[in-house]
Amino acid sequence: MKNIFTSLLLFFSIILTPSISKADEGMWIPMLLEQLNMSDMTSMGLKLKAEDIYSINKSSLKDAVVLFGGGCTAELISNKGLILTNHHCGFGSIQSHSSVENNYLKNGFWAMQQSDEMSNPGLSVTFLVRMEDVTTKVLEGINDKMTEATRETAIAKNIEKIEKSSIKDTHYKAKIKPFFCGNEYYLFITEVFTDIRLVGAPPEDIGKFGGDTDNWMWPRQTGDFSIFRIYANKNNEPADYSIDNVPYTPKKSLTISIKGVKKNDFTMVYGFPGSTEQFLTSYGVKMIMETENPIGISLREKKLSILSTDMASSDLLHIQYADKYAGVANYWKKWIGENKGLKKLDAINKKRIQESLFTAWVESNPERTKKYGELLKTFEKTYSKLTNYTLSWRYFAEAGTGVEIVKYAWGWNTLISKCLDPNSKPEDIQKIIEKFSKSAKNYFKNYNAPTDKKVFIALLKMYYNGLNKTLHPEIFKTIETKYKGDFSLYADFIFEKSIFTSEEKVNKFLASFKTSSFSKIEKDPAFQLASSIYNNYYDKVMPQLTILNDEIDSLSRIYVKALKEMSPNKRFYPDANLTLRLAYGKVADYQPMDGVNYDYFTTLDGMIQKEDPNVDDYKVPQKLKELYKNKDYGRYAENGKMHIAFIATNHTTGGNSGSPVFNAEGQLIGTNFDRVWEGTMSDIMYDPNQCRNITLDIRYTLFIIDKFAGAKRLIDEMDIVN
Repeated sequence: MKNIFTSLLLFFSIILTPSISKADEGMWIPMLLEQLNMSDMTSMGLKLKAEDIYSINKSSLKDAVVLFGGGCTAELISNKGLILTNHHCGFGSIQSHSSVENNYLKNGFWAMQQSDEMSNPGLSVTFLVRMEDVTTKVLEGINDKMTEATRETAIAKNIEKIEKSSIKDTHYKAKIKPFFCGNEYYLFITEVFTDIRLVGAPPEDIGKFGGDTDNWMWPRQTGDFSIFRIYANKNNEPADYSIDNVPYTPKKSLTISIKGVKKNDFTMVYGFPGSTEQFLTSYGVKMIMETENPIGISLREKKLSILSTDMASSDLLHIQYADKYAGVANYWKKWIGENKGLKKLDAINKKRIQESLFTAWVESNPERTKKYGELLKTFEKTYSKLTNYTLSWRYFAEAGTGVEIVKYAWGWNTLISKCLDPNSKPEDIQKIIEKFSKSAKNYFKNYNAPTDKKVFIALLKMYYNGLNKTLHPEIFKTIETKYKGDFSLYADFIFEKSIFTSEEKVNKFLASFKTSSFSKIEKDPAFQLASSIYNNYYDKVMPQLTILNDEIDSLSRIYVKALKEMSPNKRFYPDANLTLRLAYGKVADYQPMDGVNYDYFTTLDGMIQKEDPNVDDYKVPQKLKELYKNKDYGRYAENGKMHIAFIATNHTTGGNSGSPVFNAEGQLIGTNFDRVWEGTMSDIMYDPNQCRNITLDIRYTLFIIDKFAGAKRLIDEMDIVN
């Protein structure tokens, strides 16, 4: 058996070892850099110490990096609370301030004085104060004889106790998250600021140049940045918006380098990557490639086609649906690239090879055979059950709740529940009515019923045709019998009779609302449709999904533990989970396919070459063309060229949008904003030949702020070095 194991190990290393000497793979825990990464990073060119990157005793780079909103990263670029992130991360805020009269999406926005900076209710930034390994405390009292349910309950109680005690008598927040599929746990103490104001954003023709055509692609010439400012009370503490608040003074703000980058330069990305799945088995990869992604792609493709046509018909519709369109398009294209990349890597077979090696290792020892011998077989059985329910979930998430009126109508359940609650007081119900009235204004500001009706017909028809009838919502039977399966006729009925198609109808209903009026909501056809779709998911699908996914989680915890046991000398990094991580690599060019080689940087020359006034994605502002013609680049050019973006081998994912990219000295050289299309499979399997992160060169950001926008007051705040 040992000979078999040794042979497989050799075969495994030949098949899976990359063709270059070092893979810059990993999203590393910053507090563990000293013991895991510093030797490697130093050999690659880093000139900092570990405590310069992460420290709780003195200011460090971690104090200049924040979680922006709920899923991006931003960085402090002045000692007056100025933060830099991506245009697409700030897009929702920019859109919320836009109107036909003041179209900040189209024209850009620049606060030329501090009083012009605009508040953004609901937007927050989160600082990491410190992190701590609390695995021993979380797993106190846990043993292998426990059932999974008992285990999870005990862990949840331990977590609640630790979180509560860790922030007693402070304004901080605490969150414990699992790592390595629940084999380790880390505590994160954070400080959250909620008065965040929009300071600057380039016009779409710069901030979204290339649009969906170039999204996830290289070469890129997208000026993907926006600028905000953190405000605090007079004690420099978090506070809700107030006219008396002042710009926040950070513990650390970044030094900006305009020296530029060269091939093979060391780079590192510091941010909050959202989610990766590197420990998936071949069965999990197969389900994603053959079930999840194809359905998501086809449903979103249909929706995008409808939105695109309608948005092109008027400026108002473009403003209303710009943010929604971008949200739908982003992962639609990502899933396409991910599948292409996984197929090119032969990912399923590579995983099977890994599993063959694992099996040989297990079977070479009787104790391991007893402990892990059935693990992969159980994975296979569980995934075979999970696949159909995953398909149903995907249709629910993309086609069911992908229709705006369905999702909106379902939200009124809270009012029904309050009316049915015998303990509810009239003032309690009135508060909810006021909340719905206020939210209706914001909702219908960005809603167009005719557009939603087209989406309704297309997606629900795909939902009906694509899913086994045993998992259909009950309402589909009504559509079959009463409307002969004609979703257009059914849509006519819904959009004519429902109160949820306009702000006027909603306000009229709320104005005369009584406790007994909840029955009118229940009888509303859009609400009945929503109830059928949601209840079908909650009753038929979600319980099985929960059971099966819990089984996968349990198996994964054991599998990862075994993998680490099998390779005790390997440096493992945990999957991303929206906690602060560091990735590092080198500036590198890129060969996506045979005979094609891309340089590591792009310039304004390429943007001008792509210009096409007849294509929205490739329009160039007149002022930018004049600056280009006159080569008026100020101090931001390199050899007479205005660099826009560059690529490197840093391992990034969603959540890293807006992350600062540093040079070897820890100076800001750019803002991460994307990955190359052929490398999006890095969420599942990293390949150093295919994976590149795309960074907006900080010199282009400064050039746009300074020369294009004329917002020199912002430049004057920054610490810029050559």
